[in-house]
Amino acid sequence: MKNEFLTREECTAMRGIAILAIMLHNYCHFIGKIVKENEYQFFNTHNEGLWQVITHPDTLLPVHLLSYFGHYGVPVFLFLSGFGLVMKYERKMQEQVAIVPFIRYNYLKLLRMLIVGFVLFIIVDIMTPGRFQYHWYNVIAQLLMYINVLPTPDKIIWPGIYWFFGLMLELYIVYRLLLYRQKNWVVITLVAVCWLLQVFCDPEGETLNRIRYNFIGGMLPFGAGILVGRSIDRFRCSMSRWLWAMVAVVVAALIFVMCFHYQSWLWIPILIIVGTIAIVKAMPLTVMSLMVWFGSISAAMFVAHPIARKLFINIAWRQDIYDGLMLYVVATIALSWAVKKIIDQIPSPRL
Repeated sequence: MKNEFLTREECTAMRGIAILAIMLHNYCHFIGKIVKENEYQFFNTHNEGLWQVITHPDTLLPVHLLSYFGHYGVPVFLFLSGFGLVMKYERKMQEQVAIVPFIRYNYLKLLRMLIVGFVLFIIVDIMTPGRFQYHWYNVIAQLLMYINVLPTPDKIIWPGIYWFFGLMLELYIVYRLLLYRQKNWVVITLVAVCWLLQVFCDPEGETLNRIRYNFIGGMLPFGAGILVGRSIDRFRCSMSRWLWAMVAVVVAALIFVMCFHYQSWLWIPILIIVGTIAIVKAMPLTVMSLMVWFGSISAAMFVAHPIARKLFINIAWRQDIYDGLMLYVVATIALSWAVKKIIDQIPSPRL
């Protein structure tokens, strides 16, 4: 059935935007004097830093903004994952999917990407300054994707972006056990429970940090993807590109205001998703084609960009920030193409 609201090409373009945001963020926020993000916890000092660079802009303003906001590519991926699960397992596939084969299939699908990136990264990590101290039990936890539930995940997951694999496996399990072909009120209830578990946390506390490293922190955009997937036939898109561009501008302004308050900050992922959809629908065809291409290599770029960062971050630390960023981008694109070729050689799992 043709999806007039959100086409396959638009979803791929959304992945392209998301991976570029994540890739650029993960370089920029490693630079010492650049404003840091509020991703797992909510720090007023980070917001004060953002306000300072906005009100007193300099040549590094784009780097500050990428550092602070770039991590919001993750909710876009979570939304698309929930949306894709509904399209595949609830609308396209008629027969019931058993629990164990479902989890096995999706674990192997994630491992197929993780193992290539992880092996290449640890080789580069060992050969470059600043080698991480790996422990065998954490390596096993990373490969089995339960490392997110261990204490101080931000100190034992390396490269840090690989926390996403554990999060996705959790969400796959939650989807199959609790949400698969259930009523929409079940999804809404679970989203509400996960939101309530965050509402009363200390914004800068370790409890919130642990929660947001796991499925509780990602349930809002993931649940939104499920709900949109199930309701897609009710949406009709007749707005012009200019109207979508206006939506994107208004949403960007709201995101900026909401990031300064803890309770509203919890809901920013929804606006990020709306804004990304608006940007995709407002894009000229040439830009759209480019974003679709980036989206087509997004999985490889996700696992490859930490490798390029480890090689080129020293240039930024020497204060040649834009030089290092440009080399990092070029290297990441080339490396992602090569990593995709390797991943494609690994047999895909079968359900």
